[in-house]
Amino acid sequence: MVNATIQLYKNAYDGLSRRIWLLGIVMLINRSGTMVLAFMTLYCKSIGFTTKQGGFVVAIYGIGSVAGAFLGGKITDKFGFYYTQFTALLLGGIMFIVLGQMRSYEAICICTFFLSMVNESFRPANAAAIAHYSTPKNRTQAFSLVRLAINIGWGIGVAVGGLLASINYHLLFWTDGFTNIAAALSLIVILPKVTLQQQKPTAHADDVKPLAKTPYHDREFLKFLLLTFLFAVCFFQLFTTVPLYFKEGLKLNEFWIGVVMSVNGLLIAIIEMVLVFKLEGRRPYLTLMSYGSVIMGIAFLLLNLPVHNGFIIALLSMLVITVAEMTGMPFMNSYYIGRSSDRNRGQYAGLYTMSWSLAQVIGSSCGAIIAASFGFFNLWLIVGFICLVTALGYYMLQKSSYG
Repeated sequence: MVNATIQLYKNAYDGLSRRIWLLGIVMLINRSGTMVLAFMTLYCKSIGFTTKQGGFVVAIYGIGSVAGAFLGGKITDKFGFYYTQFTALLLGGIMFIVLGQMRSYEAICICTFFLSMVNESFRPANAAAIAHYSTPKNRTQAFSLVRLAINIGWGIGVAVGGLLASINYHLLFWTDGFTNIAAALSLIVILPKVTLQQQKPTAHADDVKPLAKTPYHDREFLKFLLLTFLFAVCFFQLFTTVPLYFKEGLKLNEFWIGVVMSVNGLLIAIIEMVLVFKLEGRRPYLTLMSYGSVIMGIAFLLLNLPVHNGFIIALLSMLVITVAEMTGMPFMNSYYIGRSSDRNRGQYAGLYTMSWSLAQVIGSSCGAIIAASFGFFNLWLIVGFICLVTALGYYMLQKSSYG
């Protein structure tokens, strides 16, 4: 039994290139400092702003993300993913530190916009890098390995962030800034330079040929983006209204909020690669996304259980959300990358990132408004319903596209 488990884990990680592992190390360094966004609404309340104002700041981060994703996709296709990643990490680190020095609400909003625009331009370049360093056969594994590094870092970041927030919220900004800068420097040091010319040739003969010249002409991809937007609107409650509900509804302090949220990253780190290895090829990607959407809806509805022990309810919901995330999200990247080519991959990645960024704007602002106006109970009902509609949409898209 033990040997079989060891072999399963070995198979799940087998065949990945050295550069994917090195890129994973860069992401681990970066995400180990990820804590500002998770505690932004609580930070805003701690310095005298309202719940709606805190939600609006996170929404502004999403607006900047939309701009950053669009620019990042264009810059990646024009200048290459290597230096786009480095520049985004370096400037993002500087902007985190600058944001921590702002005191007025207007200054916080302006700095948040520019921080997110710079920081999120990294994502399309990172997706293009993963696609370049992998093959169609192990692409989902490659994305999952980088997600693993991100989520280990996330688990460390929010746990440490909860501790730092209980001491002084401003420590979060310094930590996030320095880890971004450290990730930028480590990328230059440990990853060999890849020029634009080197990333242009078709990487693999068996790669999927692009189905459209640009993502704007790919109707199935655009439908997929709409459904992913709805999925992400629900998922982003994890960074805004969920921490608030843990504090105000379930009466957890910042330390225990950090502990519960860190479970998400740590569980993904332990299980996701094996789960992806077992699911890859057994079900269509869109079907797996449908399953993940249903499970996520259940996770949010669990938050409406009667509060006898707030920590148990928070932990149970977080565990189910994590299962939903592992079931659907790893395959989203492989789905859209498989529809792109080396020449338009940045644009595909940019639009995909924009759908998540726009969802962050809508999800953060609307979630905070609904919670403040109608209560958390009704918010979780609405989010659960959207998840079920999204699941049906993914299922219908699979049926209409592939029969």
